Amino acid sequence: MATTNFNFTFATSPLSMESVTVKDKRFVISIHSETIQNRVKQLAAQMNEDLKGSKPLFLCVLKGSILFAADIFREINMEAEISFIRVSSYSGTESTGTVRSVAGISDPIEGRTVVILEDIVDTGDTAVYLLDEIKKQNPAKVLFAAFLFKPAALRQEVKLDYVGFEVPNDFLVGYGLDYDGFGRNLKDIYQLA
Repeated sequence: MATTNFNFTFATSPLSMESVTVKDKRFVISIHSETIQNRVKQLAAQMNEDLKGSKPLFLCVLKGSILFAADIFREINMEAEISFIRVSSYSGTESTGTVRSVAGISDPIEGRTVVILEDIVDTGDTAVYLLDEIKKQNPAKVLFAAFLFKPAALRQEVKLDYVGFEVPNDFLVGYGLDYDGFGRNLKDIYQLA
């Protein structure tokens, strides 16, 4: 019989704040799903305005931005495509500081307007890596959308065109963010208790 070390329970703390346990760590609610969806719609409305007539290619950074990318893409009201790249710089709850490209861009981007959709920018290492790799392929324009931004953790200078929320330098799970692969499916965003 297969077993898993995934422990996923909901609880209410003494302060009536929702909490969740993922594996061996407890997290408390940080951003509710209704707030997330409202902000996604605001970001998409801005993108619809900014990208008129461009037939953009949205580049979803796997795995973390899959929910953000899906929600944004459904709100885009023009001809657009979506593609995927997979990079990683996390192990457990800490950034390794080393970006590894696991899967590359499959669609040609030369002369295209590209919108990178990333779940979170903290150190900026992954963002700088992605921008450098994409610019090698001569796009007409590259825009960067980060659903979450941790300015206190930033080590690299990076220009973000769209930001969902600025958040403190806490470890977060939910809405695509994970702890060792678990917790991505949570509708809300939780911070480490």
